[in-house]
Amino acid sequence: MFQDARAFSGFSVDDVDEAERFYGGPLGLRVTKERGMLLLHLGGGGTVLLYPKEGHRPADFTVLNFPVDDVEKSVDELTALGVVFERYPGFEQDARGIARGGGGMPSIAWFKDPAGNVLSVLDG
Repeated sequence: MFQDARAFSGFSVDDVDEAERFYGGPLGLRVTKERGMLLLHLGGGGTVLLYPKEGHRPADFTVLNFPVDDVEKSVDELTALGVVFERYPGFEQDARGIARGGGGMPSIAWFKDPAGNVLSVLDG
């Protein structure tokens, strides 16, 4: 039924302008605004819709993953731009906040957007 649909994902933020500065700034994504909402234009043609929501509550799970060639380099570059990496109980993470992959799992590091939604960079 939907195999040819150009589907997209979305999640809420508390401040679209702040989200635009973050996603278009340190993360370097192409962003556009339409009808008070923000569109993130991802590599490969994907799109994610960020919409304002009164009483926004951040997602407590990863809403967007960015596969990268070098997790360490990406973490260092984002840290230099002011991004703070999260630490989670139950995960062994190094001083930079990277959980090292192994056994088929990728290396990954989590961070939050200004609205508190969880994002990650991981081996791509």
